[in-house]
Order: sequence, then C-alpha cells, then structure tokens
Amino acid sequence: MDDSSHHMQCMEVWGGNQTADSGVVMAGLDAWVYSKPFGGADGGGDVYYVSSCATGRIVRLLVADVSGHGAKVAQVATGLRTLMRKHVNQIDQTRFVRSMNEQFVALSSAGSFATALVTTFFAPTNSLSLCNAGHPPPLLYRAASGRWEFLEHKAMAESTEPGNVPLGVLDMTQYDQFDVRLKVGDVVLCYTDSLVEARDAGGDMLGTQGLLDLVRTLDMTDPAHLVSQLLSKVETRCGQKLCDDDVTVLMFRPNGLAPNTPLKARFLAPFRILRSFAWPDWNLANIGGAIFSPLNKRWAKQREL
Repeated sequence: MDDSSHHMQCMEVWGGNQTADSGVVMAGLDAWVYSKPFGGADGGGDVYYVSSCATGRIVRLLVADVSGHGAKVAQVATGLRTLMRKHVNQIDQTRFVRSMNEQFVALSSAGSFATALVTTFFAPTNSLSLCNAGHPPPLLYRAASGRWEFLEHKAMAESTEPGNVPLGVLDMTQYDQFDVRLKVGDVVLCYTDSLVEARDAGGDMLGTQGLLDLVRTLDMTDPAHLVSQLLSKVETRCGQKLCDDDVTVLMFRPNGLAPNTPLKARFLAPFRILRSFAWPDWNLANIGGAIFSPLNKRWAKQREL
C-alpha cells in the first residue's frame, strides 16, 4: 500500500457509487477498490462499501449492483451507508443482510432491486463470512496451492433448489451464509457482472468460467496491480474497453496485522459502541475482546473447536 491509500478509522464507513481507484488499509486486511460508472457519470449503479468497527477488528465489505442509474441509485447508496453504519459493530451479518432485503422490498414498487455480495472479516481469527444475493461468485486465491477457485458454499453450489435471490425480489427473512478461514497471502476477488458479460469479437460472453481462466494467468507478485492486470486482460480478450456498463472490482487479502490500538482506546471502545446507534453483539469477542487481547485469543480457539 502507498501513501495515497485510504486508511480506515474506527467506526468509519467508506465508499459509495462514485468513481474510485484506491487502496484501503485496515487492521487485519488490505483491500483495493476500482469502480467506474457507465458513461463517465458522477455515480453509477454499482455500490461498494467498506466499514471498520469501533475496535478495528470487524471489517465488512459490500459490493452491490443496483438496478437503474442516477439520483435513484444515489439515494439507495445513501440508505446502504446508513445500514452499514447501523450494523458496523456486529460480527454476525445476518441482521444487516435482512435489513438490506427489507429496504429493497420497500423499493420494489419503483422497480429497484439489487444483486449483492456481503462479506464480514473478523481479524482475530482470519474468518470470513459470506452471503451472496444473486451476485456473480467471488474468486479465491489460495497462496498455499497457488491456485484460484470459485468461492462458493459447496452444498449451495450443488443444490437444485433456488439459491439466494437478488435483494428486493422476495420478502425473505433469511439469506444463507457460510464461513471460510483465510490465511495471510490468500486473496478474495469480488466484481460486478460487467466483467462476466463482456463479449468477444464473436459475440460470446466471457462468463464466470472465462473470467476464472483469465484470473489464473495473473502475475501474483504484487497484489496492488492485480485489478489493473485483470481489466487489461478482459479488454484484450474482448477487443475493446469495458464501457457499456458500470465496472466495479473489490479485492482484499489478510495482512496478519493485529489492531494497533492504545490501551486507553481499548478501554473506551465498548463505550464508543454503546454511544453510537450501532447496536453491538453482546459476546465475548465483541465487548471483552475490545479490552483484553487474551480474550481475542480465547475466541479464536473457540472458533477452531
């Protein structure tokens, strides 16, 4: 990461639906965001957000493809920012996803819906929770094997039943989620459908498998250049720039760095949580772990049992 990267603060929500090409630095996680609205507009239908909790241990990342453009999407983006802030201190993202769907159900009469990928990273255990609401599947690079693969829940991928549908389509009370343990050096790549819907000279779409094949040719030496590499390869494959739709890529990797929070700030963290309107998870990891690092270690051991 260079000096131009955005360094996240506690209780911060960063992002929106505007043009972006930036690194994002957090305790436990490095991220890179590239977003370009269609036609050079001020804002597009792609929405991206990153949030950090009051103690810097919970990071939430969202990529959504909202139907429509312009002022309507800008209002939706503002609503999603509010929801991100409301749930910023919760390790469990279930209520956040449910609230997102309720918001889009309320907007469905105006034709608004969205595909979305919601992920929550808990730094003490390098655990990532994922919920995919009708969005293209993210890709995972395992440093140990040096190979890219789809990041999907095996049981859900093999199921013949309808999966998680886009937000706002059905008034569902629950979206399926799954957890995966990441290691330092692993990389997760999220994107919107403009990449998989890019067409070659013969009119054929790249598709998810075609995108995976391209990603497997990337030079993994410097993660900061992976997004630009990928976009260049997609444009070379299709013989033109990606300009027919909004384009957003969100990539992140664990960095193994624990939150560097002074003792005084750690003691004040639970009070910052209570003072905010972001209702916390009342559990050992989220409250006690904010004060004493040994409690974080105990939580990590519990997750491994």
